[in-house]
Amino acid sequence: MVAGSDSGGGAGIQADIKTITALGAYAATAITALTAQDTTGVHGVLPVPADFVRRQMAVVLDDIGADAVKTGMLADSAIVEAVAAELASRARPATLVVDPVLFAKSGGRLLTEDAIAALKRSLLPMATLITPNLPEAEALAGMAIPDLDAMRHAAAALLTLGVPAVLLKGGHLPGDTIVDLLATEAGMKEFTAPRIVSRHTHGTGCTLASAVAAGLAQGMELSAAVERARAYVRAAIVAAPGFGAGHGPLNHAVWVDITRLS
Repeated sequence: MVAGSDSGGGAGIQADIKTITALGAYAATAITALTAQDTTGVHGVLPVPADFVRRQMAVVLDDIGADAVKTGMLADSAIVEAVAAELASRARPATLVVDPVLFAKSGGRLLTEDAIAALKRSLLPMATLITPNLPEAEALAGMAIPDLDAMRHAAAALLTLGVPAVLLKGGHLPGDTIVDLLATEAGMKEFTAPRIVSRHTHGTGCTLASAVAAGLAQGMELSAAVERARAYVRAAIVAAPGFGAGHGPLNHAVWVDITRLS
């Protein structure tokens, strides 16, 4: 997992580790930034030097290896380029899931404009799957996404960036039903589910991307990995502990509880 640290424990590296562990895989990390963050917002960001991000990746990949790599918050263009360079240097590229974290749940920007350009130029062409929400897809595709039809057009546009698969998350659209769209060169598949009304949704994007990455690392087919990941996130929202005054964290241990009882 290559991502920032969330001091509130609900998103970022902390969510990645909890998710991957709950789903029966093993998580190693390269931390890109420290954040002073709680359920009400991001109060400060301290990026890690790009060369040290790359060193974290290199020593882990050389020793432990990885069946899948998931990236989250990458902070600035130097870190994006360092991550891309390290992955490109590998003879056997791992499955790469890119969660293009551009904004915090509270709306604060987590990736600079020049870093977005670097992401599109250097990292996205290496990705197996990208998992943008609608604001992120709007920024990457350069178009408004007001409805499901626009989601389909945006997903097709994102495929032209060189990625073979896009999981476009539709939670920002109004309505009682949420539609997530999985687009590949073979076509588009829609995943629908009733909206869960809750303010405890901090870290859902990180959690979903990590859950998909875990599934792919375990040999699951992409659609099945997405389906399991969505079920896990929904269960974790329903079981959220209710912490914080803002967008609270999920209950990442819910899958452990479910599988123990089944």
